[in-house]
Amino acid sequence: MSLEKLTAYEVIENRTIRDIQAQGMILRHKKSGARIAVLSNEDDNKVFYIGFRTPPEDETGVPHIIEHTTLCGSDKFPVKDPFVELAKGSLNTFLNAMTYPDKTVYPIASCNLQDYKNLMDVYMDAVFHPNITKYQEIFRQEGWHYELEDADAPLTINGVVYNEMKGAYSSPDEVLQTEIYRSLFPDNTYSKDSGGNPVHIPELTYEKYLEFYHRYYHPSNSYIYMYGDMDVEERLEWLDREYLSHYEYEQVDSVIQPQQAFDTMKEVYAEYSVASDDPVEKQTSLAYNKVVGTSLDPVLYQAMDVLDYALCSAPGAPIRQALIDAGIGEDVYGSYDGGVCQPVFSIVAKNADAKDAEHFTEIIENTLRTLAEEGLNENSLLAAINSSEFKFREADFGSYPKGLLYGLQCLDSWLFDDNRPFIHLECLDTYAFLKSRIGTGYYEELIRKYFLDNTHGSIIVVAPKRGKNNEEEEALRRELAAYKDSLSREQIEELVVQTAQLKRYQEEPSPEEELQKIPMLSRDDIRREALPLSNIEDELDGIPVVRHEIKTNGIDYLTLMFDISDVPQEGMGYIGILSSLLGFIDTQSYSYAELSNAINIYTGGIFTSAVAYPVIPQPGEVIAKYEIRIKVLEDNLEQAMKLVNEILLTSDFDNVKRISEVVAQVKARLQVSLSSSGHVVAAARGSSYFSKAAYYKDALHGIEFYRQVCNLEKQLQLDAGVVVDNLKALTAKLFTRSRLLISFTAGEEAFLLAKPVLSGYLKQLSQGTKPGKPAEFVLAQKNEGFMDASQIQYVARCGNFIREGYEYTGALRILKCILGYDYLWIQVRVKGGAYGCMSAFPRSGDCYFVSYRDPNLEKTNEIYEGVPAYIRNFSPDERDMTKYIIGTFGAMDTPLYPEAKGSRSMNAYLSKVTYEMLQKERNQVLEATPEDIRALADLTEAVLRQNNLCVIGNENMLLKSEALFNKLEKL
Repeated sequence: MSLEKLTAYEVIENRTIRDIQAQGMILRHKKSGARIAVLSNEDDNKVFYIGFRTPPEDETGVPHIIEHTTLCGSDKFPVKDPFVELAKGSLNTFLNAMTYPDKTVYPIASCNLQDYKNLMDVYMDAVFHPNITKYQEIFRQEGWHYELEDADAPLTINGVVYNEMKGAYSSPDEVLQTEIYRSLFPDNTYSKDSGGNPVHIPELTYEKYLEFYHRYYHPSNSYIYMYGDMDVEERLEWLDREYLSHYEYEQVDSVIQPQQAFDTMKEVYAEYSVASDDPVEKQTSLAYNKVVGTSLDPVLYQAMDVLDYALCSAPGAPIRQALIDAGIGEDVYGSYDGGVCQPVFSIVAKNADAKDAEHFTEIIENTLRTLAEEGLNENSLLAAINSSEFKFREADFGSYPKGLLYGLQCLDSWLFDDNRPFIHLECLDTYAFLKSRIGTGYYEELIRKYFLDNTHGSIIVVAPKRGKNNEEEEALRRELAAYKDSLSREQIEELVVQTAQLKRYQEEPSPEEELQKIPMLSRDDIRREALPLSNIEDELDGIPVVRHEIKTNGIDYLTLMFDISDVPQEGMGYIGILSSLLGFIDTQSYSYAELSNAINIYTGGIFTSAVAYPVIPQPGEVIAKYEIRIKVLEDNLEQAMKLVNEILLTSDFDNVKRISEVVAQVKARLQVSLSSSGHVVAAARGSSYFSKAAYYKDALHGIEFYRQVCNLEKQLQLDAGVVVDNLKALTAKLFTRSRLLISFTAGEEAFLLAKPVLSGYLKQLSQGTKPGKPAEFVLAQKNEGFMDASQIQYVARCGNFIREGYEYTGALRILKCILGYDYLWIQVRVKGGAYGCMSAFPRSGDCYFVSYRDPNLEKTNEIYEGVPAYIRNFSPDERDMTKYIIGTFGAMDTPLYPEAKGSRSMNAYLSKVTYEMLQKERNQVLEATPEDIRALADLTEAVLRQNNLCVIGNENMLLKSEALFNKLEKL
């Protein structure tokens, strides 16, 4: 690529990055000093970000609050919430902003070039010319503010970031992570929580907030990244002309100073809150932490991930197993954070006891000494490297554009060396080097250097304390009451006025002339045809096969789907736990540790799960499958199938000790997810009152599953033989040819090559009998409130519109967009202070409204009740209606990686969704009118009338609203 015309830039490097098939360029803007990195290739999913190094000096959360507020209007785009306006009228594939411990990043992505340019413009103007200096209300809304409705009301604190971080600090994992960094980096920025500690967020003044912004938000302190298929010269010329050339270089002191190493390990004790009568035994987290090198060492960056697997994270890894065998922790794992100046390696035991801390350290260090002397398992090292290499080559990041992940990985080194953004994207030679070092003592020397002989570390104990959050809330209440008592009548009146002013600011819509300035696409930019389905019915020795002919670059994506529709309701717990056991217990030829290594050496992963697919033409019916998903290079398919048969046919369920370990680990992880993903859990639970599909979800992943896991744990202690017999009977019943359906994603030639391999191994399955009549599930409205120690709520209202006589229409997709970016956004998030709010109206009819990290409960429930009235009064002009339609297509047309394309087609096949149905939906969205939306008011009213409510949250808040529930219980 010729860059001679770009006289505004100094070209530091321009070369091919072969490992990711891109042309990599490093530039510096001569006038402003802005750093630019470009990865130019043929990927249509274009990515841009601008980031800043933003080291916090305290725990007021100022970098986080600025991240929220810069996207609340700017000089060129003065509308109050351009982020939302963009989301309505854009085909973006990613649109967000993120605060890290040492940086703040504003990324966007789109496959549409004009959309990409529009998003770049809005984001550049947002960070350099935000409205935050003009309207203090922005700071108060997104950060924090005193709230006083009238002079006699109690004084409270509200704010989106404030409530988000109250939710975060309700998590023991968040407390642990904060304490790890505070202990290891007492003298630099990493000891401060950039997200903000809710205790300290109210210490941030508007003046300090603006001072931080002006100090760090300058091009001289910026990192600009572009990725994908575009005219790079044109985009660089635009950046210079519109933004960068308007600034002179400034010396911005944002360098992260390395922490001096310690002479001895630090020991820290901290507490997290549990509810007033929750158990505290075996609820402590222990962490052994070491600072390892710098993030500018590309080999060490990968080698530590390898050690994480070999030492801790693999099933049966030596440190993990030693701790579990000693009864220390029910879940043990390692983690490596290479994205900070001095990377951190941690070994964590969850559900332990505080008194075990010394023994925990002894076991880790004794095991490390033994491994350093006797050597690591070579297959474990090879498995870790091969697994990482497969993922790197596949470059499948789910719903995230791969260019975004590459760009964020650039910052792991770029933030600390202007000339080295790409060092962690050139991995293939590193993988080859790491493989060549197996058996040479290299890894054992890393253990000695970075663990045994390294005193820059800490031991953290985070123990439960009953009612801690309640004590803090009460202390805050008293503090606010005392503060209010100290105010004069005039000062109190001023707070009342400020509260009213903020509400007026929030309620007042942006002027039409401001809204017109937000760039948007037109309906003509939308592709009229639905994405095709690829479902080719085939067979293999009498077993039905559905093929999805998609280019996969030499990878076979194979799913074995066994029918479980006739497994009764009481058997769901066993189905759920089976997903955690298969592949993680011994088989005839492998110990579970050896099995994990073999899977990672020969495949890209073997995954098990149970899934229920609603049958759309038959409301209320589901097809339930137990799925074995395999991703493997074509040449390794035979080895993969050999491993699959080992798992399905020879898993050892007689090893009660191992089954008990897995059940305890599952329970520990569920305890975290039930609170941290409370919106997902509450929506599934609330829908399980009336929906068989949702019942499966709750019974396999949610609250019902957690209860069944607890019951299994007790049963294993009382009479393990019952559990063993049930597991054996279940697998013998399920894993048969008569229950099997195969999904195969790759080209026809790949399937022809795969057929003899699959045939040989699938013949080893017994024929079995066909599934019986689908199980009947007893569903009942429960309206539950689940109390925990968090300081916020997740409030879900659920219902089904099909059973009320309404049909699915593509307009419901638009309604989701409208509510998410207008009514619910403004009422629940902007005015209510919740971190998030969402809704869903799928073809099955099972819909919900749910809030995320919400300080309210009854107020949010009342807002849901207002949805029908809002829809009846919905009267947008043509421009706004077009925005919502385009925003809807942005969610519908997310680019898919090969595996996801196959899954989408298979989901449609099982749910009996035809291409004609997809095209009809697309036409309905494209041609929708405001009348089509208003026609949905009765539908939402009927759903809300069903009155299915489920809430997870603060025990005091739920007790105050007890009348809303049929039942309150501990989460």
